[in-house]
Amino acid sequence: MSDLKLPARSEDFSEWYNELVLRSELADYAPVRGCMIVRPYGWALWENIQQSLDRSFKATGHLNAAFPLLIPRSFIEKEKSHVAGFSPELAVVTHGGGEELEEPLVVRPTSETIIGHSFSKWIQSYRDLPLLINQWNSVVRWEMRTKLFLRTSEFYRQMLDIYTKFAVHDAAIPVIPGLKSESERFAGADQTYSIEAMMGDGKALQSGTSHNLGQNFAKAFEIRYLDKNGVLQHCWTTSWGLSTRFIGAIIMVHGDDQGLILPPRLAPHQAVIVPIYKNDEEKAQVMEAAGRIKAELADSNVRVILDAREGPNPGFKFNDWEMRGVPLRIEIGPKDVQKSTVVLARRDKPGKEGKSFVPQSGIAEAVTQMLDAIQKALYDRALNFRQANTADPKDYPAFRAAVEKGFAHSFWCGSAQCEKSIKDDTKATLRCIPLDQPNDDGTCICCGKPAQQKAYFAKAY
Repeated sequence: MSDLKLPARSEDFSEWYNELVLRSELADYAPVRGCMIVRPYGWALWENIQQSLDRSFKATGHLNAAFPLLIPRSFIEKEKSHVAGFSPELAVVTHGGGEELEEPLVVRPTSETIIGHSFSKWIQSYRDLPLLINQWNSVVRWEMRTKLFLRTSEFYRQMLDIYTKFAVHDAAIPVIPGLKSESERFAGADQTYSIEAMMGDGKALQSGTSHNLGQNFAKAFEIRYLDKNGVLQHCWTTSWGLSTRFIGAIIMVHGDDQGLILPPRLAPHQAVIVPIYKNDEEKAQVMEAAGRIKAELADSNVRVILDAREGPNPGFKFNDWEMRGVPLRIEIGPKDVQKSTVVLARRDKPGKEGKSFVPQSGIAEAVTQMLDAIQKALYDRALNFRQANTADPKDYPAFRAAVEKGFAHSFWCGSAQCEKSIKDDTKATLRCIPLDQPNDDGTCICCGKPAQQKAYFAKAY
């Protein structure tokens, strides 16, 4: 870890983010433009995200499968709006084994086409439905502007209610579930739903999506079934995804000038034990107690690590684990051994405010309760920040001011022209039309015409 301080979050949010991802060892740049290397610490965080979602998916009856990375170009071209939406982002393989291929292969930008091809073979009757498949995989989209985790050419992606519950319960991130406008819809979908989150700089991040594909892909790939009356019908299909960009959301929602702050339910290490001693005699006493505490916590299913590194001093270790966002630090020195106590230091409350002395007896219960308190505090802080930076402007000048610092929650007439006008003027996009709508009507924030729905507008990543 570098001894240099991170850039101040309030002064240069983008550089703070870039430096933090690198210095906390979540990820690194790859030699291929737009790609990233997810380092072990970042991958451990992604594994916790994946495992949480995987349990939820399987509880609904979904089964995991794997589909090929390479897709025939003709598959992409079968669904016209799909190819139109993805053509600028495609990576295409034209040669293999030293020879030009008869048909170019696309490195999957998304998997609806190859899955549709397979479903057309697997589904024959209504008895084969519903077919519930989940795939954990990377996709490749040729991005021109890239940012680690948020916008890379290759990223890992994966039911809106499940995503909402995961964001709130596990990631401690308040999100707004809603419908995307036609211009923001997934290519080839009838409707797209998303969860939108506010980052620490007031910008929005689309954090998960769910697409109603209607019968578009079913007709393109002849996914049909015989219904109970013996009539041949086209299937209705959906797709959905949450990607590694959610790690970017965790960083930008919770992090501070000292580094990451990871929600306990997803953190690779929920607690770190830092032993403090000056000589071998103290070391023996402290390390014996530290080892015993670690074992007790591990037995209580706390993800705990003991920092037994010989070179770095305690102060360096404190800063190092703060940078990595470990929710709880447990300090134990000779006096703590004598008193049978430890110091608990919360990552979300720097300095003396976050420190408390607790007895070693019952340490597992004390740590578990504190982790729960940290989880709740992170969510409450993020929700309060979003509420403080969300406006309900009464006129267009107030709207323009609102999207400079956060979200504007405004009536919209449904016109694509108004949506485009707002984007051209302010660089803010319509993030979603929330599922929760007011009972009364209003007037469009852009044109002043009658409007029946409110939408969230914001600048976004």
